[in-house]
Amino acid sequence: MNRPRAELAKASAISILQQLRAHGHSAYFVGGCVRDLLIGIAPQDYDIATSARPEDVMAFFPETIRVGAQFGVVLVVVQQADEKPIHAEVATYRSDVGYTDGRHPDAVRYSNTAQEDVQRRDFTVNGLLLDPITDEVIDYVGGRADLQRKIIRTIGEPHQRFREDKLRMLRAVRFAARLGYHIDPGTMAAIRELAREIHMVSRERIRDELDKMLTEGHARRCFELLDESGLLQEVLPEVSALKGVEQPPQYHPEGDVWMHTLMLLDGLEKGSPQSLAWGVLLHDIGKPPTFREAPDRIRFDGHAEVGTRMAEQICRRLRLSNDITEQVSALVANHMRFGDVKKMKESTLKRFIRLPKFDEHLELHRLDCSASHRDLSLYQFVREKLENTPEEEIRPAPLISGQDLIQNGWTPGPRFRTVLQAVEDAQLEGTLHTREEAISFVQTNFPEQPK
Repeated sequence: MNRPRAELAKASAISILQQLRAHGHSAYFVGGCVRDLLIGIAPQDYDIATSARPEDVMAFFPETIRVGAQFGVVLVVVQQADEKPIHAEVATYRSDVGYTDGRHPDAVRYSNTAQEDVQRRDFTVNGLLLDPITDEVIDYVGGRADLQRKIIRTIGEPHQRFREDKLRMLRAVRFAARLGYHIDPGTMAAIRELAREIHMVSRERIRDELDKMLTEGHARRCFELLDESGLLQEVLPEVSALKGVEQPPQYHPEGDVWMHTLMLLDGLEKGSPQSLAWGVLLHDIGKPPTFREAPDRIRFDGHAEVGTRMAEQICRRLRLSNDITEQVSALVANHMRFGDVKKMKESTLKRFIRLPKFDEHLELHRLDCSASHRDLSLYQFVREKLENTPEEEIRPAPLISGQDLIQNGWTPGPRFRTVLQAVEDAQLEGTLHTREEAISFVQTNFPEQPK
């Protein structure tokens, strides 16, 4: 029987540590893997801190990757039979000298002691060392007490830690939400004071943290903390603008657009696709600029169209991939169409449910309904349609092509698309079944041949 991946990762990391010690160096597990082991979570990845210099680490192991050798970090690759390779990050004890760019140390000074090394790390719960051979936990920073208190607190003075690396402010939020911890008051106060400086961090790194917040299973708490810390206004001002935007209570008894969005995030499952997660966050992003108090009720005319443009701009700003941006935009653009599914022609409905990654559209609709009026009848209608309609009826092979039109005397031109779509509509409606019927349909309905 194959060993679980987490078990293989731990065994491989212990083997690396033992080899480092066999060469006369000290070495310990450090960081998130120690934290997770102490609270009963099986780590998937392991970090090792050692007195060995990067060039020594690369000499000791047959396969390594220089992921950050200038900062003393080497990735050691352990091949597994019939398994994907396992990687462990091995970092030389060090202290950092200056952070001019607010993200990377200006210089690295290697150290011979683990105690000095942990002082440069971000939070106390990530500053613990573990000897996996003896199970001894070495705590120079008060991390064990903070684990028991369920507190995220910086190592040392919080302003200094955050000025060194502005991304740590977002990481504090993510760790607190993921672990169900509170952020230490002094640490939170420093984040609020320095929130505007998050713009010193690249958009790609901000995006990566937001991706994790959205997909690690605690998205609602992450965004509540982003709001409380002042970071939300800086990294996603359009989402911050959802606060206080009232909605018609007959459709949205839950409250304003912000509360509605938080409730959707609360229902987002851990490990959800990146595009679905961003679609959930941004599906109503067009409501603030389209808010209108009509005589009958609050309305948001065209908010899906406006929101689609806004969502695309946000995705581009945060450097999401083209594929993700396209799908997020499609989710926002189509989320209101479910209200018409029972009135759609058969051809329109089939075209709708064959949208790429339609399962994400359907899940967004389910979450949307569950976070508002809780009427899932349209969701069930579409599910039943999908379950009871064979794939070949949703995506049938074309009955005719442009070549068939040419053979019947048509001159190629823009009208081809109109004719072929009309044929496909009739096919999807179930009124055309053969090539001969399709050609007859064209001759009857499009008698004038374009010149």
